[in-house]
Amino acid sequence: MNLSYAINVSDLRRMAASRLPKVVFDYLDGGAEDEVTLNANCRSFETLNFRPRSAVAFDTCDLRTQVLGFDLSFPAILAPIGYSRMMHRDGEVAAAGAAGAAGTAYILSTISGHRLEDVKAASSGPVWFQLYLVGGREASEAALARAQAAGYSALVVTVDTAVAGMRERDYRNGMKQLMGRNPFLKVPHLWQMLSRPGWLTSYLLDGGLRPLPNVVIPGKGQMTLQDVGSALARAAVTWEDFRWIREVWKGPIVVKGVQIGDDARRAVDMGAAAVIVSNHGGRQLDSVAPSLRILPEVVTAVNGQIEVLMDGGVRRGGDIVKALCLGARAVLLGRAYAYGMAAAGRPGATRAIEILRADMERTMRLLGCSSVQQLNSSYIEAAAIAPVVA
Repeated sequence: MNLSYAINVSDLRRMAASRLPKVVFDYLDGGAEDEVTLNANCRSFETLNFRPRSAVAFDTCDLRTQVLGFDLSFPAILAPIGYSRMMHRDGEVAAAGAAGAAGTAYILSTISGHRLEDVKAASSGPVWFQLYLVGGREASEAALARAQAAGYSALVVTVDTAVAGMRERDYRNGMKQLMGRNPFLKVPHLWQMLSRPGWLTSYLLDGGLRPLPNVVIPGKGQMTLQDVGSALARAAVTWEDFRWIREVWKGPIVVKGVQIGDDARRAVDMGAAAVIVSNHGGRQLDSVAPSLRILPEVVTAVNGQIEVLMDGGVRRGGDIVKALCLGARAVLLGRAYAYGMAAAGRPGATRAIEILRADMERTMRLLGCSSVQQLNSSYIEAAAIAPVVA
C-alpha cells in the first residue's frame, strides 16, 4: 500500500476501508445509535474560526509541550483503542512504536491483543496504561503490577463505560456472531472476511481471535474477547474505586471520560493529575455534546489545578490547534492514527502522525504563532469560547 498518496486522514480512512472486512472497519469507524455525537465531534471543529496575525514570519515553529512532566515533540498522544490486533496483526505494538519514534506518548487499552510488556518494549517514548475493571479487582491488580514493573508511567482510568454503547453497525454486521463460538451462526456473515483475502490471510496466520493477555482471571486464565461486553457491565468504575486504585497505582492517574465540570472537580478532589474531556469518540451515550464544546467548561472547573486533555473528532492539525486555544494541554488521537495503523501497521500509524504534525505546523505558521506555548483564546473567535454552562 503506497502511503505517499495519503495527504490527509480521510485518505488513510479510505485505505483502511479497502483493506479491512466491513465488520472490522465499522467497529473502528462507527459510533453509538444514530452517531449524532460521533459526527458532532468532527463538526464542532468546523464551526470554530481562527483569528490569524498577518505579516508575521519566523524561522522555527515549536510544537513541543509537556504532559504530566513528560516532554512530547508535539501535543498529540495516541489514544487507547481496544483490540487493535484485530485491525492489524501488529496492532498495539505498531502504534506504540510509531508514537515513540515520533516523540510522543501511547496509551494501551486493557482490551489489548498484545502483552503489555511487548507494547512497552516497542516504544522509545512514554507509555500509559488504560484501565477497565473487567475480570475483577484481583485481575486488575495483577495487570497494574505488571504495568508498573514494565515501566508504564501513568494510569488512565476510563469512567464512561457503565455498559457498552449501542453500536448498531456491529449488530447489523454480525459482530456478535462472528466472534461467537457457534460456527453455524457465522456463515451468513463470512462474506465480509472472504472479500478481504489479504486481511484474512494475515488474521489466520496470526492465530485468529486471541484471548486478552492482560486480563488474567484467577483460576480461569485469560479473558476471551467475546466476554468483554458482559464483563464491562459488571465492572463500572465509581468514584469510590479511586481510593483503591490510588493505593495500588504508584504514579499519576488520569481520568478519561469527563463530560461536565462537576466531574472534573470531583477528579481534582480524588487526586487525579489530569482529566480527559471525552465522550468515547461518540461510541457510548449518543446525543451528548461534542468534546470541543465541553472543553471550556472543564478548563474553568479545574482552574489550573490539574492538566486538561481532550479527544473526539480530531482529524486535522488545525483541530489540535483549536483545542489548545480553548485550554487543552494536548489532544488524544484515536481514529486519526488507527486508520493508518489498520491500513499498513506501523508505517501507516507513522504516516498519520506525520500528516497531523505537518498540518499543525502549517496552521501555526499561517496563524502567525511560533510556539504552542503562545496559543490562547485570542487566536479564535470569542463567541466560541464560552462554557456550555455558567
